[in-house]
Amino acid sequence: SRAMGSTLQFYFLGKKCDILQDMNRHLEAVLKEKKALKKMLIKPRCQDSLPIEATCHKYIVELLIEAVTFIEKLESHLQTVRILPQVPNIMKNMDTVLAKTEMLVIELEELADQILKWRELHKRVYSD
Repeated sequence: SRAMGSTLQFYFLGKKCDILQDMNRHLEAVLKEKKALKKMLIKPRCQDSLPIEATCHKYIVELLIEAVTFIEKLESHLQTVRILPQVPNIMKNMDTVLAKTEMLVIELEELADQILKWRELHKRVYSD
């Protein structure tokens, strides 16, 4: 059992060592390519046209449509957020307009009553 445990420990240590060596080789390769990487990072990517496999074209088109939809919705949401601080003033203005409308309705009803009375009066005058 003890021999089995130490064998497993050596196995896992060996695995860790292999992983570290792989990482070390990768980092060495990155350092060797440092100049090329710097050039790639500085150069604007929009000037490159990256080849896209034909099988992916459909997905790229769908992705672009989704991106456009997202941007349109984002614009709409941003406008809503910009309006939010003004909502109390808008509500106050709506209350004022509603009160004025109610006053106009009352005045209109009074005017309609006066017209009906005037009409009745003229009917009597003409019938006499």
